[in-house]
Amino acid sequence: MGRIAILVVDDEAVIREGLQRTLDGERFAVETCRSGHAAIELLQDKDYDLIITDLKMPGMNGIEVLKAVKGLQPDVPVIMITGYATVDTAVEAMKNGATDYISKPFTADQIMEKIDKSIEQRAVLVDDMYLRKEMSNHHGFDAFVGESREMQKVYRRILQVASSDSTVLITGESGTGKELVARAIHRSSSRREQPFVALDCSSLAENLLESELFGHVKGSFTGAIQTKMGLFRVADGGTLFLDEVANISPSTQSKLLRVLQERMITPIGGTQPIPINIHLVAASNRSLKVMVSEGTFREDLFFRLNIIPIDLPPLRERKGDIQLITRHFLQKYNSELGKQIRGIAPDAVAFLEEYPFPGNVRELENTIERAVVLAEGDIIHKADLELAEREVHEPATSGHVPTSSEELKEMKRHIRDKAVEDIEKAFVMGALERNNWNVTHAAEETGILRPNFQGMLKRLGISIKSQYAK
Repeated sequence: MGRIAILVVDDEAVIREGLQRTLDGERFAVETCRSGHAAIELLQDKDYDLIITDLKMPGMNGIEVLKAVKGLQPDVPVIMITGYATVDTAVEAMKNGATDYISKPFTADQIMEKIDKSIEQRAVLVDDMYLRKEMSNHHGFDAFVGESREMQKVYRRILQVASSDSTVLITGESGTGKELVARAIHRSSSRREQPFVALDCSSLAENLLESELFGHVKGSFTGAIQTKMGLFRVADGGTLFLDEVANISPSTQSKLLRVLQERMITPIGGTQPIPINIHLVAASNRSLKVMVSEGTFREDLFFRLNIIPIDLPPLRERKGDIQLITRHFLQKYNSELGKQIRGIAPDAVAFLEEYPFPGNVRELENTIERAVVLAEGDIIHKADLELAEREVHEPATSGHVPTSSEELKEMKRHIRDKAVEDIEKAFVMGALERNNWNVTHAAEETGILRPNFQGMLKRLGISIKSQYAK
């Protein structure tokens, strides 16, 4: 990589010469000029990586230079320097696209800090532009909506792993889009023309799950009236997605580990191993690492699955995406339902941005679909959302005041997690009380599979036995 090209624009010779002496060397190549008009001529003939310009200059001031730069080389960062620093001039410069602002006199360390920051910001911008271009070349991303930094990391990881056959483990709460990620990996890979096969491991009993995965030969057990090809073979050459892999039994865990080690499967009742060629992508809304420590998940299988981890952030941690996602679903359901909802009222938008969304993007989608159906006018109001009124602001702390930014960040994260846990606990307790503490009936009423409902009880520390003992 060559030296970083910097153009310094200042009518004072001492500033131009001082910056050139300070910066010019192995890392930077510095050119200077004494007026805005001279700078524009240079910008028309040569590309620069960074512009440093004075604000107050005769003939053409720094704001005018800044506007010209944004017209000629829009992605180039601009640092504004002046001896007349006020809040108003700083705001005006930033509004017109300056990346930073420094006042005279300044030290070499101060200007270097500003330069490093601006160059880093430009690197991120260029990286994001490349990422968007790459995403546009892969059809697997058309189901994703979100531009937050958290989702940018997910998109980047998908593109990285798509060229690999290494096992992927996707973690995240229910409703965050784990299957969408698995499909995007498949559709961005060289296996895209081959099958994508998905299985929810929590939806089948142990014996049925093994038969579904490995297949069976005719007569191998009661009810096996014909030979069945398992999903490992159905997905041969393509991608097999195992959702909620945390729910598989110890016996099936052992067999899955063997498949990953040997790349061979043996159908139930069969004797001849069959080679397979698949890309395995697994997902879980529970922490397999925690399950390993609890002794409910094999450590060696966890390491086999967790070669490339992808963690999906909950919607409450990327609230900047909520308006974008809302507009997407509004357009989708306007089209599907033949409605003409023009938009969402400010009170509804504010409520959505503060609501914790324990059901994540899936809950937001259901909310917008319901609102589109029920809205009587052409604007969705807060009442149309039909979300339970909750105290959506952060609850008060115990009185402890954080003393560092890291402590503040950790406290806010803990408060958010605690608020969501309180909502989940109220949801589960309500279902149990309505169903006389019958877990099966409570799970059925809420539409949650019984193993998942029991997992929630364990995670939330709710004991059925203790209720009966009262």
